[in-house]
Amino acid sequence: MIRTIKFSLSLLIGLMAFTMSSCISEEKIIYLQGAEGQYAVPQQIQQAFELQIQPDDELAISVSSKSPELIAKFNTTTLIGSGTSSSVTSTTTATANTTSRVAYFLVDKNGDIEFPIFGTINTRGKTCKLLARELQERFRTGEEKIADAIVNVKVMSFKVTVMGDVKNPGTQTFQGERLTLLEAIGKAGDMNSSAHRENVLVVREIADQRMVYEVDIRDPHAVFDSPAYYLQQNDIVYVKPNKSVRVKGSTGYTLLSVLATAVSVLVSVASLVIALTK
Repeated sequence: MIRTIKFSLSLLIGLMAFTMSSCISEEKIIYLQGAEGQYAVPQQIQQAFELQIQPDDELAISVSSKSPELIAKFNTTTLIGSGTSSSVTSTTTATANTTSRVAYFLVDKNGDIEFPIFGTINTRGKTCKLLARELQERFRTGEEKIADAIVNVKVMSFKVTVMGDVKNPGTQTFQGERLTLLEAIGKAGDMNSSAHRENVLVVREIADQRMVYEVDIRDPHAVFDSPAYYLQQNDIVYVKPNKSVRVKGSTGYTLLSVLATAVSVLVSVASLVIALTK
């Protein structure tokens, strides 16, 4: 009798251990499977990470010249950084203010910004480099005639939201323009073991359109060739949970709780029987 109970108990524990260990196979959790062979020979990378300017972006625009008096009229109280104010009296600071202007400009829903002297400028569909080139050309050839004007434009509101089955979900803010999907997931603490790797969703809004990309993180080609590999400002990355048992209140979660309780009772009864029959 005791041997039978011990055998049944051992079999039950072994079965539970096997079931738990086989719930998630390596094929379902390993990223970029086979990449070491597929990319053994270096391949050309398409550097397609330039950001397109979008509504609600904050643009940092700087204008510099060796002739401070020519760009002095572009100095306004909206300037920040080296161009804090037009009323500064310090000679050194004033020189800095007039040789390098840095300002934040908010892009409205139509893609417009209001630039000093120039007025309304539309940024829809433009990259930072393209806008900088257009402004620079206007400075150099327009009425201002600032032949050595140099313009730089940068998106200051590059943020991405990572949601779902990751360790640290939330909105992240980044510097620069190059951010990959893998980097964003990494900065969110990586996926949990219960997460779906085969259909990570990236929601993107450009102009008046919303697009949703599905990326299989396990497949290197699906990752590197995806339009969503390089993320853009305001992208939303959603990682689906792999099992309903991870969601409280779901049928799977309830079933697991009942099963755990039943196993616990069975183990207690078996232990009591063993103790009584000694």
